[in-house]
Amino acid sequence: MRAALLATFVAAIALTACDRAPPPVQRVDLAEAGPAMPRVMEQSPDTTLASWRVADDGQALHFGNAGADPLLSLACRPGENPPQISVIRHLTALPGQGALLPVIGNGMRSRFMVDATLANGEWRWEAKLPAADPSLDVFTGPRDLTATLPGGGMLEIAGSRLPGEFVTWCRAGGVVRPTVEPEAEEPVS
Repeated sequence: MRAALLATFVAAIALTACDRAPPPVQRVDLAEAGPAMPRVMEQSPDTTLASWRVADDGQALHFGNAGADPLLSLACRPGENPPQISVIRHLTALPGQGALLPVIGNGMRSRFMVDATLANGEWRWEAKLPAADPSLDVFTGPRDLTATLPGGGMLEIAGSRLPGEFVTWCRAGGVVRPTVEPEAEEPVS
């Protein structure tokens, strides 16, 4: 009895649906749908001749090819308490986006949560961290690094002592500390 009642109910719904006009169709022009997605890199940038260079104001370290925009930057804000470091991947990002930027090297794997950030008229990927954050230790050794951003390819970064010195300098609040202790004066007898 229950099965017969269910079959009658389903048939009634099907007949009712047949009497209705199809829903209206709305045309959407894709050019009006909104901003285009950022360009996805088909291959990783060539970094065979790329190197680290200190920014003019001394507050950042840029990695990239000579005469071109940087590909990756470390920026320090030593006056904040505690001092802050930003890891910046210079690649187009859209507002509200977030991604994971793994950096591998020097016997470590660090993963930076980067957000789309507007700075100097550029939407870029940026992670802001306290300078003491241990994940920044990936930059403190002299060996090669790789940094990968989904859709942005992999950066192969040749080993250098500069990122380590920069992170150490920022952690010290922007103060240069001597690497060798001055010798104590011997007392005069």
